[in-house]
Amino acid sequence: MKIVVAASAGYCFGVRRAVRIAEETAEKYGGCATFGPLIHNADAVRALEEKGVRVAEEIGDIREGEAVVIRSHGVPAAVYAQLAAKKAVIVDATCPDVARIHALAKSESEAGRTVVVLGERRHPEVIGIVGWCSGALVFETPEETEDYFRSHPGFRDTPVSVVSQTTAERSVFERSVKIIKKQCTNYKIFDTICNTTSKRQQEAEKIASGCDAMVVVGGRHSANTAKLCEICRRSCGRVLLVENADELGGGVLAGARRVGLTAGASTPAWIIKEVNRKMSDEIRTAEAAENTEAAKIEETAAQTVSAPEASAVPEENTAEKDAPSEDATFEELLERSIKTLHTGEKVSGIIAAISPTEISVDLGTKQSGYIPVAEFSDDPAVKPEDAIKVGDQIEAYVMRVNDVEGTVMLSKKRLDSVKVWDDICDARTSRAVVEGTVVEDNKGGVVVNVKGVRVFVPASQSGLPKDAPMTELLKKKVRLRITEVNQPRRRVVGSIRAVAYEERRERAEKIWEEIEVGKHYHGVVKSLTSYGAFVDIGGIDGMVHVSELSWKRIHQPSDVVSVGDEIDVYVISFDKEKKRISLGYKDPNENPWLRFTTTYQVGSVADVRIVKLMPFGAFAEIVPGVDGLIHISQIADRRIGKPEDVLSEGQEVQAKIINIDNDKQKVSLSIRALLERQNGDEQAAAPASEEPVVVYDTDNPPAAEEEPAASAEAGAASEEK
Repeated sequence: MKIVVAASAGYCFGVRRAVRIAEETAEKYGGCATFGPLIHNADAVRALEEKGVRVAEEIGDIREGEAVVIRSHGVPAAVYAQLAAKKAVIVDATCPDVARIHALAKSESEAGRTVVVLGERRHPEVIGIVGWCSGALVFETPEETEDYFRSHPGFRDTPVSVVSQTTAERSVFERSVKIIKKQCTNYKIFDTICNTTSKRQQEAEKIASGCDAMVVVGGRHSANTAKLCEICRRSCGRVLLVENADELGGGVLAGARRVGLTAGASTPAWIIKEVNRKMSDEIRTAEAAENTEAAKIEETAAQTVSAPEASAVPEENTAEKDAPSEDATFEELLERSIKTLHTGEKVSGIIAAISPTEISVDLGTKQSGYIPVAEFSDDPAVKPEDAIKVGDQIEAYVMRVNDVEGTVMLSKKRLDSVKVWDDICDARTSRAVVEGTVVEDNKGGVVVNVKGVRVFVPASQSGLPKDAPMTELLKKKVRLRITEVNQPRRRVVGSIRAVAYEERRERAEKIWEEIEVGKHYHGVVKSLTSYGAFVDIGGIDGMVHVSELSWKRIHQPSDVVSVGDEIDVYVISFDKEKKRISLGYKDPNENPWLRFTTTYQVGSVADVRIVKLMPFGAFAEIVPGVDGLIHISQIADRRIGKPEDVLSEGQEVQAKIINIDNDKQKVSLSIRALLERQNGDEQAAAPASEEPVVVYDTDNPPAAEEEPAASAEAGAASEEK
């Protein structure tokens, strides 16, 4: 007997999401209620009750201020208002596909169109959909749909919008839509059948068509489970509906050589596993009975043949006859070697043939081994013919021994899984680092695929910042350490952060050993402040002061770099004791002061641009990155009250360089000197008697004569500069 399990059996996305939300809500609030049974499965509901999730059938059952989970079926719009009136904490677990139908029904109804719902009139999902619109029509069958439109000819020109229950059968939906298109002139069709449901139904029909018996697991009140049974009965005459493994037994599968197994959307995985295990037990019991019966038949046949032979043999030759020959001894050893094969053993053999459905393996015994293609690899993209060839040696796991048929069913992927689990356990013990790919993210963290084993990494161990979305890690290869292994529950927990921390610490130690002033590093900008940027240079964060980001005048670090930028920096200074590093970013070869000093000298005339006006004078840009000060006494050839009386920011003028301080990299300029020369004053370069030429020191700026209090302002401006 062979069991064929549907790949899409069990919880759909919406139900799985609702169960998770209910469990989290119960844990957060110390218990909660669901408005109606969360799922149509008594065992699953009982399991939720043990976690503090109780069922409230009506609004009156809801307690004041209680946390209430809206199940995946959804509810009418009015229910939200009723719950709010009871001051309930509403946690909406409506399936996103169902919520979309609610939005469609509401918008289409508000647009003046009649909403037609194809589904079961009393199903909670349909009741919820109808509650989001006014005057909706519900049809359960194509025949009912046709009867209504034929008996209401005036409805022909009425604008209708058609939606469907998510678990509706595809063929029924399409037949009903065909009728509506024929009877109406103004229609809009929205295909809202859940893809998962449709796929499950198609898969069940395909499996049932090739099986002697079909087992459907699910609640007897579940609509999608009932539909699965109906679909399976069209292709298989022996369909069993069970809610749990306890309903199997008593030889209900006797005589079936191939049995299919599927489950409704409300059936948790653990119930499916229990049913599958019970079916396997039933199969082993049936096979044992068959083997016993076959042995009895063989023994009877042997006795029938040996009786006359015994009478023809002289009594003195009996001992010689009973002595085993060399051939008999070989046969006994061969039989003994066959009987040593047991489920769960590891065997080795030679690949004899590869077909589209299985791989034949020569085990060196009378029994022939075979590996179904589905048991070759966990990766569906792997094709056996690409990975192996006839004559290769292969190791596999014994799944079932059938002495009657002389076959041994093997599984390579299960052996691989066992090896991987051994590696995972060893990694946990030795604290070794493993590698994997992030395949899934959720609210609690991410799931990493490590050689086919799902390893859960909590958000706190992901290595991402607190508010960063987990999606940043999707499809990325990561290194992690295994922190917890529970093999019976198939649960593995790991930490990316632990590995990243250790690797960062090792890199940091190496950097501190080799660091020196002037050394260059390639780093990543981690954060920005008003005074500079922090850059990760491979395990250590150094700071680039705002003054070291650019030779040009900038207002803030973000004018030059952004978080995440990769930049080249060099070490200006460091303190190993305080673990501080000062970095530079601007290129020393592009120092504008060098460019200035090679172009200008004292006495040179330069075209400058006024960049800032202060009470004591004006700053002017000589070349990008180098500014000079025109003191108020050097702006005009007459006394002025303030610089803006003559100059404005952005104005371009000519000025004479009257002093260069190379140590402090400061320049003093004069417009007055040029004006006096233009006026023919031979002593333009000499200071006037009442207003001497001032060589301005920006570290100790003087105050303008007209404004005695300007000295403090000048000092502040100097600091800003």
